[in-house]
Amino acid sequence: MAPSTWQPDALGPDFSTLTFDLGADPDGEGQIAATLVRHRPPASAAAAVLYVHGFTDYFFQRELAEFFTSRGYAFHALDLRKCGRSQRPGQTPHQITDLAAYDTELDLALEQINTDTGGVPVIVVAHSTGGLITPLWLDRLRSRPDSSSGRPAGLVLNSPWFDLQGAPILRTVGTTVINSVGRVRPLQAIPRKLEGAYGRSLHNSVHGEWDYDLNYKPLDGYPVTFGFLSAVRRGQARLHQGLDVGVPSLVLRSDATTLAGPGPDGVVAHIDSADGVLDTRQIARWAGCLGDRTSVVPVPGARHDVFLSSAGVRELAYTEMDNWLLSNQERIRGGQNA
Repeated sequence: MAPSTWQPDALGPDFSTLTFDLGADPDGEGQIAATLVRHRPPASAAAAVLYVHGFTDYFFQRELAEFFTSRGYAFHALDLRKCGRSQRPGQTPHQITDLAAYDTELDLALEQINTDTGGVPVIVVAHSTGGLITPLWLDRLRSRPDSSSGRPAGLVLNSPWFDLQGAPILRTVGTTVINSVGRVRPLQAIPRKLEGAYGRSLHNSVHGEWDYDLNYKPLDGYPVTFGFLSAVRRGQARLHQGLDVGVPSLVLRSDATTLAGPGPDGVVAHIDSADGVLDTRQIARWAGCLGDRTSVVPVPGARHDVFLSSAGVRELAYTEMDNWLLSNQERIRGGQNA
């Protein structure tokens, strides 16, 4: 599982990538890899960041990277196996049947960051599905006293996927069906309507301001398989039992939800100023399950990805994160990842 050498990245000359060869896919889709993306590091980093994306997503957020590097953080992002830069021909994008399998590339990324920076404290920043994957990883990492890659010192979650949105029956009877089918037909896609309103509100080819690769983040999203959703539901059940991530946490979310379909004019109401993917009430409900000291901040008018909201809204989100970083600076930069 040795990494390759750093290579130029499509985001530009101030970004580079490192590929981790992860060997054979435990889910039977050939050889898999993960990709670490690095922004040009500051002259002297006092801390570092590891960013983890969500579903139908990958790292492309230059503005987020520049926010951290301008404050002296060494910024890194991880495209997980079968996601973004790590996709390989013939593989089902984002397919996995056990979220704990991501520990492999998360551990490798953390070890590489520690090597590159000399072991400065690391903050984990994660969005949506990544906001479920990373707390579970930190909880397991905390219980591994022999971890050679150290432990992160802080956690920032951006609209984390803490529960299954939709009707209550989906979280009871529906989950039983999801888990049953996921065991025998993990690659079977779950029937659903893909309106694509959220993607169209983001990409600059339609109604948005952001430029990213539609091969890695298609407007209508990737199909959700029973195997993947079963893994998510098991991870959510573990979260609901209560975790101990062992570090201070910040949870950013929108102050409103819009999960209804399009109206007669084909427009989804408030898609630019509310979370059109997850139910923010569920995020608020389960945030206390992270353990340690947790701050939850609703950001008025935010999209599902609060850092892809309109300019004024994301400025507020960055201010909230800045304030949290400053208020936790002593603990974060006090060597908590050693």
